[in-house]
Amino acid sequence: MSASEIQKTRVINELRGFIKKLLQDPQILEQSLEIARKHLSNGDKGAMAKIASEISDTTSVHISEDPAEHSEADKLYLEVLKEVIDEEQALY
Repeated sequence: MSASEIQKTRVINELRGFIKKLLQDPQILEQSLEIARKHLSNGDKGAMAKIASEISDTTSVHISEDPAEHSEADKLYLEVLKEVIDEEQALY
C-alpha cells in the first residue's frame, strides 16, 4: 500500500468516526452552527481558533485550537461550518 493510499484510508476512517459521532449526538451540529455564527458574524480575526476551542469545550468533538494540529477531518468540518454560515449570511 502506498503512502497516499495509507493517508486516504486514515482520513476516511477519521471522517467515518466523526460522522458516526454526529449521528449519535445530533445536538453537536446545532451547537457548532451557533458557535460558528457567533464568532463569524463579529468578523473576529481569530474566529476559527475560537470556534474550534468552543466546540471542544461544549461538545464531544475535540478540535485543537492550534490550526497546525488540525486533522483533515477537523479542517474539513471547520471549512464546511464557515461555508454554511457564509451562505446563510448571503441570503440576508
